[in-house]
Amino acid sequence: MTRNGNYKTDYTRIGVDLGGTKIELLALDAAGREIFRKRVSTPQGDYDATIRAVSGLVLEFESLSKKTGTVGFGIPGALSRVTGLVKNANSTCLIGHDLKGDLEKSLGRDVRIENDANCFALSEAVDGAGQGAEVVFGVILGTGVGAGIVVRGEVLTGPNAIAGEWGHNPLPLPRKEDLPLPDCYCGRKGCIEAYLSGLALQRDPDMDRYEERLARALAGVINILDPDVIVLGGGISNVPRLYANVPVLWRPYVFSDQMATRLAPPMHGDSSGVRGAAWLWGR
Repeated sequence: MTRNGNYKTDYTRIGVDLGGTKIELLALDAAGREIFRKRVSTPQGDYDATIRAVSGLVLEFESLSKKTGTVGFGIPGALSRVTGLVKNANSTCLIGHDLKGDLEKSLGRDVRIENDANCFALSEAVDGAGQGAEVVFGVILGTGVGAGIVVRGEVLTGPNAIAGEWGHNPLPLPRKEDLPLPDCYCGRKGCIEAYLSGLALQRDPDMDRYEERLARALAGVINILDPDVIVLGGGISNVPRLYANVPVLWRPYVFSDQMATRLAPPMHGDSSGVRGAAWLWGR
């Protein structure tokens, strides 16, 4: 660390993905190469135990490696712009807590925290499927449905810390087969997440119908954001046919005479979220 408290660019970057069932730590060297990785189970419903588990992973790596570095966290929620406390988290024991402050106190240094979908998008923008692109929209299609936006290498969060909350917009242009509008856990009906999550696909396994819904939903993103590339993540991103079929299906809904946006699988797969957490301190 330099005298003014900033980390040198050649320091190790530590990323932590704080999930509902597991906590994963990944350490990268200055060139972005993995030098350490470990997973532990997330303490269920116990905030204090979660802080101890996370801090323990970081300190274990630093003790073993004799290295120190920056630490970034990806969480299934966001920090309120008003209070600084966790909001909108699937891991409900985090909600209302000063996670950033408690981690900084436990680790004795500054930390950076972002939504896990933002971390995914950042990872793929820095050195993944969206490398070199000006605007990257990173989508999570898994237990939940979310997204992150990276513009010129910077995560876009917005004044309400909800940029990229695509999954809780209504599915565009509902058809007869989309009715009645399904309930979403957020309390609304007809959310994109209620149609495109892994659970939704289990309820309605018709893949043609799923692809058409995904195409409609992504066309709305293209019309507003016009990203260079959309990268899919989460378990459903492993379905190869999506990348051939969905770009064909979204064409009628995109307000343009040509279609340059690419749809791509993640280069780093399940590791993208934790890699993005490490890159929160820049490259």
